[in-house]
Amino acid sequence: MKVREILVTSALPYANGHIHLGHLVEYIQTDIWVRAMKAQGHQVNYVCADDAHGTAIMLKAEANGVTPEAQIASVKASHEADFSKFLIDFDNYHSTHSEENKQFSELIYRRLNDAGHISTKDVEQLFDPEKQLFLADRFVKGTCPECDSPDQYGDNCEVCGTTYDATDLKDPHSTLSDATPVLKTSKHYFFDLPEFEQFLKDWTRSDSRLQTSVANKLQEWFDAGLASWDISRDAPYFGFQIPDTPSDEPDKYFYVWLDAPVGYMASFKNLCDKRIGTENALDFDRYWMQENEHKTEVYHFIGKDIVYFHALFWPAMLAGSEFRTPTGVFAHGFLMVNGEKMSKSRGTFIKAETYAEHLHPEYLRYYFASKLSDKVEDINLDLEDFMQKVNSDLVGKVVNIASRSAGFLVKKYDGMLSEVCVEPELLEDITKTGDEIAAAYENREFSRAMRLIMQCADKANEYIDGKKPWSLAKQEGTEQEVQDVCSVAINIFRQLMVYLAPVLPELTNNAKEFLNIDDLSFASRNEWLLGHKINKFKPLMQRIEEKDIIAMVEDSKASLTQAASLATSEDSTPVKQNQQPAPIETEQTDYIGIEDFAKVEMKVAHVLACNHVEGADKLLQFTLDVGEEKPRNVFSGIRKFYEPEQLLGKKVICVTNLAPRKMKFGVSEGMVLSTGNPKTGLTVVTLPDDCVVGDTLA
Repeated sequence: MKVREILVTSALPYANGHIHLGHLVEYIQTDIWVRAMKAQGHQVNYVCADDAHGTAIMLKAEANGVTPEAQIASVKASHEADFSKFLIDFDNYHSTHSEENKQFSELIYRRLNDAGHISTKDVEQLFDPEKQLFLADRFVKGTCPECDSPDQYGDNCEVCGTTYDATDLKDPHSTLSDATPVLKTSKHYFFDLPEFEQFLKDWTRSDSRLQTSVANKLQEWFDAGLASWDISRDAPYFGFQIPDTPSDEPDKYFYVWLDAPVGYMASFKNLCDKRIGTENALDFDRYWMQENEHKTEVYHFIGKDIVYFHALFWPAMLAGSEFRTPTGVFAHGFLMVNGEKMSKSRGTFIKAETYAEHLHPEYLRYYFASKLSDKVEDINLDLEDFMQKVNSDLVGKVVNIASRSAGFLVKKYDGMLSEVCVEPELLEDITKTGDEIAAAYENREFSRAMRLIMQCADKANEYIDGKKPWSLAKQEGTEQEVQDVCSVAINIFRQLMVYLAPVLPELTNNAKEFLNIDDLSFASRNEWLLGHKINKFKPLMQRIEEKDIIAMVEDSKASLTQAASLATSEDSTPVKQNQQPAPIETEQTDYIGIEDFAKVEMKVAHVLACNHVEGADKLLQFTLDVGEEKPRNVFSGIRKFYEPEQLLGKKVICVTNLAPRKMKFGVSEGMVLSTGNPKTGLTVVTLPDDCVVGDTLA
C-alpha cells in the first residue's frame, strides 16, 4: 500500500465566543476522517487555529477592559479545552495572530502586488464620529430604502429581502454608539479576482475538488460576474498592517478574511518548526509549493456558508502567489436541533462545555457520524432520537456483545478464549465488510459506515441469541461449546471496535484494556484472538438518561437567562425592594393523596431465577423470593435491555398487591420496578445486598 502524505484543516473558529454544538459538526467530522485515514496507515497531519483578527474582537476586548491580545489568548484556551473534551485530536492548534501568519500574509500580498493583481481605489463609507472608525455593515442599522421597515442592518432587509449598500439606509445609526454616521472617503486595496475567472472555472470543475452541489453554486457566481475583492480595512483595526503602503497614508490593515485562510499555512509551519530534528519531521515546502502539488494532499473541511472564500478567493490567492491549491474542499450543512434552528430561548443553542457537563462526548460523536454523508446537507440533532440511537446501537448492540459473553469466559474459563475459531465464515464475512467500511470513511460517507458496522453487530447478536450460551451453560458436557460461542462473540466485538475506533477513541482504549491487546488499527482486522486471555469485563458505556438531556437543555436556558440579566436595557423597570415576583402559573395536575400511595405494597425481593421466555421477544421471567412461603412468578418486559444473568441474585423491588395477571406464558404475580423510557432504555431498580427479603418499602 502506498502511504499518502495528507494535510487536513478545519475552518478557524472566531476568537470572540464559545464553541457550540453547531461548530462541533465540522470538527468531529474532520477528526473522524483524520483518525480513519491514520488507522489505514497514511501519514496525516491535522492543523487548525483561532481566527483572531477583526473589528469585532477589538470591540469585544474594549468592552471587557482588556487588550485584544489578552482577549484572544483567553478565548483560545477556552476553545482548546472544549475541543479536548470532544476528543478532537489536532496535531497543532495555533492562532492567526502569530509571526508565521504575518510573514505568509505579507509574502502572499507582495507576490500578488508584484504580479499586478492588487489595485487601489477610493471608497465612500459610513464613519462613526464618536468611535472614530469606519463601520462594517453589521454595525449600522436604519430604515430599509425599499420597504421603509425600521431597524434593518446595513446589508439587507430581513422584512422584504432587498440587498443594498449601508450608505442607502434611511436614518442610519451606529450600533456601537448610536451616533449618526457620516460619509467619509478612504483609499482601499483590492485583489483583482476577475483576472482568475478562467482559472477558477477550470479549478472548480476539476479532479473532484468540490462536491457537485458546491461547484454548481459557484457557477451562479460566475454567471453573475466576479468582482474585485476589498482586502483592506482602516485603522483602528486589530490585525496585520499592509506592508509597503505610502508613508503619507493612514494605516491600512489586511481584512480578516485575507489572513484567516493563511492561518492554515501558518499553523502547519508552526508544526514543522516544532518537529525539526525529530523522527516525524515535516517539510513545509513539500505540502505548499506548486511543484509538489501531486506528491502531497491538502484538504479543507468547512461549513457551506464560507464556500465563497475557500473555493474562489483562497485558490486564486494561492495560484497568484505561486503556492499550491487545495486537493479538495469539503463543505457540510448546518445543525438543526429538534428539526429547528438552534434556539437560545428553547435551550437548544447548546455550548460544548454545557453538553460535556451532562453527557459523554462520544454519544455526540457517534450520533453525528450516523447522520453525516458526503453531501452538503443540514443534519438534525433530534434529542429523543439521539438518546434512542445511542442506547440501542452502542449500548444495546455493540457493548452488549461483550457484556453478555465475557462473564461466562471469566467465571468458567479464567478469561481464556478458545484455541480454535468455530465460526470462521462468520468472522471472515465481518472482516471483509471492513473494506467497505474503510471506503465509506475515506469518502466521508460516515452514515453508511455506521450502518455497515451495526449490521455486523446485528449478526453477532443473532448468533449469540441462536446459540444461547446461558442455556448451554446449564447443561452437562457443553463446556467447550459455551467457550467457543463466547469466543466468537468476543472476536466480533474486537472487529467492531476496529471499525468504530475513529468515532469512539475513548471507548476503543477501554476496549483494548478489556481485550488485553494493544492494536485496533484497520490493518489488525484480519487478526483473530485465539487462545488469548481477556480481562474482567467492566461497563464500557452507560445508557443516556432522559433526565440528563433535560438538565442540559435547562442549563442552556439558565446560562442565557443569566447573561441577559447582566445586560439590562435603559428602559427596564426596576423591581421595588419588597415587591414579590408573580407566581409562575402551572398546568393543574391530577394529584393523589398519601392514602392512595399507601395502598401500593412494595417489598424487597431476591431474584432466585431469571430466564428468557420462549416465543416472547420482550419478556424476562423472574422467580422472586419476597419473604412468603412460596416464590412468586413475575414477567417483565425488559428483555431487550438485560440478559438474565445480569439480574440473577440481585435484590429488586416487587409490587406485591397487584391482581395476578394471566398471560399467554403463565400468570404474573407482581411487578418488578424499573426506571426510564420503555422505548429507549429501562433500568431495573436494585437494592443493596444487606436489604432484608420481604421488608416493605415505606
